[in-house]
Amino acid sequence: MSGPAAGTAAAATTTDVVCLGESMVTFLPSQPGRLADVPSFGRGIGGAESNVACALAAAGHRAAWVGRVGADGFGDHLVETIASYGVDTSAVRRDPARPTGVYFRTAADRGTDTHEVAYYRAGSAASAMSPENVPYEALFAGRVLHLSGITAALSPDCLALLRELTAPRPGRPLVSFDVNHRPHLWRGCAEDASVLLELARRADLVFVGEDEAEEAWGIVGAEAIRAALPEPSVLVVKRGSAGATVFASELSPGPRGAEAAAGTAALAATTDTVSAAAPAASTDTVTPVPALRVDVVAAVGAGDAFAAGFLSATLRGLPVRDRARHGHLMAAAVLTVPGDLTDPPSRDRADRLVALDDAAWGRLRLAPGWTAADRAPEEVRTP
Repeated sequence: MSGPAAGTAAAATTTDVVCLGESMVTFLPSQPGRLADVPSFGRGIGGAESNVACALAAAGHRAAWVGRVGADGFGDHLVETIASYGVDTSAVRRDPARPTGVYFRTAADRGTDTHEVAYYRAGSAASAMSPENVPYEALFAGRVLHLSGITAALSPDCLALLRELTAPRPGRPLVSFDVNHRPHLWRGCAEDASVLLELARRADLVFVGEDEAEEAWGIVGAEAIRAALPEPSVLVVKRGSAGATVFASELSPGPRGAEAAAGTAALAATTDTVSAAAPAASTDTVTPVPALRVDVVAAVGAGDAFAAGFLSATLRGLPVRDRARHGHLMAAAVLTVPGDLTDPPSRDRADRLVALDDAAWGRLRLAPGWTAADRAPEEVRTP
């Protein structure tokens, strides 16, 4: 069975979140310095969408990752490692003709001039994903389908696939979209800005950083970003150390049709979110949520962790402020380890921290090891 219509008809909602995208084997440096000077690397995994799936599964949700890897040892490692987090990888496809992507990076912060990344992903198995070869029945089997702009940049076929998955259609699950603008992947393509804006406007829940909105679209400030993206029911503007601003609206059903409206309304009933694909008379609830102070080990994977925390709280029907706070806590867990993934704090502990009043939340400072089960919340507060 192939094609969106056939897959949608057969889909049964058995999963909380399905994540589609490329995952790669990542090589982490054994010491700081230029790639030319690093003597050895440790092996890990990296991929925006699989990171989200792993974090959600570790937080107790039913998560699936759909992707395409080579029929090689690196592909085996990816599938086995992602599955070890409790993620359903049964719909991952193996490509005998193309390799699994890999990349190397330095220890420096991604935002600094000394940060280096060497990607070996051109012609990868994931870049061959297309509307003709993905398992639609698996993609539409969740309450939420999580996508990102990285996939759109991998190849024309991948872009065509994202356009299919974000197209209005009956029975479409709630679509979560992380803009994830990566200029180097677009290789100077002049369409990157318009493509990412198009895909974001067709989603229900959008994550975008203030910095990437300015870089991609020349838009400055959270309010201006919302003006450019009026369609999503929930827009999360990430503002780095300043926190996040969440725009949430209740809109009348757009052009998806009655069946789609009923599907998104069913999710809304359990998540306090109403989804729609077209602008309508609405009043946003604007919720700014400060970030936490964190002793950062590596600023990699924090955006994916934030998305996972926000989605987790959304699935649980928590208020908007608490969704963003759970996002900040998930991000803090990743920021205090060297790699893209780590175990999140227990749900009970995260809920206790999220419930703090504004003053106590502002006093929190999280250091490496803060998620350990035997570490009391008082130990991570500043005096």
